[in-house]
Amino acid sequence: MNVLIVEDEKGLALEIDEFLSHEGFTIEHARTKKTAGEKIFVNNYDFILLDLGLPDGDGFDLLQLLKGLKDRNDAVIILTARGAVNDRVLGLEQGADDYLAKPFSLNELLARIHAITRRKHKLDSNDILVHDFRINIQNRTVHYLNERINLTKKEFEIFNYLVLNKNKVISRTNLTEHVWGDVLEINSDSNFVDVHVKNLRKKLSQFVPVDWFETVRSIGYRVNI
Repeated sequence: MNVLIVEDEKGLALEIDEFLSHEGFTIEHARTKKTAGEKIFVNNYDFILLDLGLPDGDGFDLLQLLKGLKDRNDAVIILTARGAVNDRVLGLEQGADDYLAKPFSLNELLARIHAITRRKHKLDSNDILVHDFRINIQNRTVHYLNERINLTKKEFEIFNYLVLNKNKVISRTNLTEHVWGDVLEINSDSNFVDVHVKNLRKKLSQFVPVDWFETVRSIGYRVNI
């Protein structure tokens, strides 16, 4: 999953980055309202961790910008030293998905990310069943029946993202954005996405045919459930 950290406290931003990167997330940074606005306008994110007190403006303005864009599903967690009830209410009313007052536990942040993911995709637990495969979004594991499958981080992210968006065609560009990050920094002519998908399919097909893992010609991929 692709996460944008909008935070001007460098130490805190790096601490969050290190923690979430270890958990398998792809991280981007913005330390100002201007930089964050530019990134939000160009890229889609699974999560935006949004500080309100930025050096060149208020984070609420970014929240309004995001909600004004079409076809956006970025989940927003406000991270701020402002602990007043009015600020929490305003953030939630303007479309934020959650609110954490500083200082906060990184484990609690991760738990809230998992909770939002479950709520967003209408999941009852951290386990997703896909044709006898079981994905655990918290532990980042995939099993076939009771046997664990050894996937790389990127293979897991691809499979996880396609399964969370089951029965939908996901373009190569969209998949690249959510698994690798900023699309402007990636060579659009590269076939690295296809290579990773091919390796993922090969590992899954060792257990059972995966004709439900579909390639949509000239567009992308779809997992049919």
